[in-house]
Amino acid sequence: MASMSYGACVLYQRAAVVKMMCRGMSASANQQSQVDFLKGEPHKKHPGLTNLKTLCLPEELQTAARSIIQGARVTKLTDRALSLTNFLWSRKSAVDDSTLRKKAVTLEKELRKTAMETRGDVDEQLLEDHIRKKVFLELKRTTYHWTNMKYDEELAVVYMAARMAGGYAAVRRAINEIKKKDPSFAPQSLLDFGSGLGTVVWASHSCWGDTLKEMVCVDSSGPMNILAERLLKGDDEEAEAHIKQVYFRQFLPVSPKVQFDLVVAAFTLSELRNVKEREDVVLTLWRKTSSYLVLVENGTKEGHQMLMEARDTLLKNQDKSFHDPEPAAVFAPCPHELKCPKLASKITTPCNFQQMYQPLPLPRHKNQQTEKFSYLILTRAEQTAEAESVSVDWARLIAPVQCRTRHVHCRMCCPDGQLQHLVVTTRKHSRDVYRCARNSDWGDQLPIIQEVVDDVASDSEL
Repeated sequence: MASMSYGACVLYQRAAVVKMMCRGMSASANQQSQVDFLKGEPHKKHPGLTNLKTLCLPEELQTAARSIIQGARVTKLTDRALSLTNFLWSRKSAVDDSTLRKKAVTLEKELRKTAMETRGDVDEQLLEDHIRKKVFLELKRTTYHWTNMKYDEELAVVYMAARMAGGYAAVRRAINEIKKKDPSFAPQSLLDFGSGLGTVVWASHSCWGDTLKEMVCVDSSGPMNILAERLLKGDDEEAEAHIKQVYFRQFLPVSPKVQFDLVVAAFTLSELRNVKEREDVVLTLWRKTSSYLVLVENGTKEGHQMLMEARDTLLKNQDKSFHDPEPAAVFAPCPHELKCPKLASKITTPCNFQQMYQPLPLPRHKNQQTEKFSYLILTRAEQTAEAESVSVDWARLIAPVQCRTRHVHCRMCCPDGQLQHLVVTTRKHSRDVYRCARNSDWGDQLPIIQEVVDDVASDSEL
């Protein structure tokens, strides 16, 4: 220090002061972020976490299912369950008539043009018959043939073996978003449309069993309703239902004035033939929703597309014949109400999530399996403002987090409607955000606060 000039000493002292100020500002930003979003919780329990550990079916439900399976004695149950799972996963929506007609007209024009160029003068009637036959065969070969699922007693048992545990896991994970972000929500009534085995009742009861007083299950399949009731009674007709006040119906309540605090349709939109049917059902379900509407589908392109159709129907094309003083707002998983960036990209990929669960103990079933699903939760606009005060501007992680040495790779859907690949570090994003990122996973929300990030980065560069 003695050998340094007076000017150099002054510059050194100024640099030291600036460095201390930067540290103080960075610490202040860290402290501010701690106050803003952690609410006194440790980083591994920050408010953006919604993931659950490996889920198991409720003990009473699992015992009843095993009893029913043993009594049914379905041959090759494991193989049939796997086949049904694959069929349902690969299922697409039906091609509507207008699309089919356009495709037929285009194909007919191409075939006629080719025939005239290669054959010259031909018999018109023979040509028409030839083209018509060829168009029919080509459409038959290339068009997806949608079929309505009809469950008898045996197929209902196969479905239970194949999908009950995975379906329960997906619904339980989706409604956990409401439980976590809106702890004051205490529903007294539930409507499960397309209820199937009644897994929505079991999942909802595990979250709000103390407050739910009325649960209405609607499914057009009589055998499914009977099986769901057997599961509630533990496969004992004389026993009382484990969950009371559950009512089974084959049709929705007619009165438009009847509303429910929580309305759920899990893996139901894919059972409807076309866009018009799905739109009508979504509008009807919304009219019957007083707080939250939860839609769950397979985590495929088709499933995600159906949910985005429902989202657009309720956000942009409200039912004009029905005056709704409280319009719909997106609660989860989207952090915005703009066009889904996954659908806007050149290569379309589904926005999906995953949940680990333990399947029913059948031969060749693994101890743990993963359910990949897509979901959408909508709520009344006023309810959104009250519930999402903590994490309204947080980005959603849309892929597994990759933790590396002193940095974390996060792929997110952001509140501005854009997809972003962000490398989170302590220097750029504060210690709190970095540690939250390391403790987050696919589907969680991450507290990326851009204003704080920019300030800390600019200060540290002085």
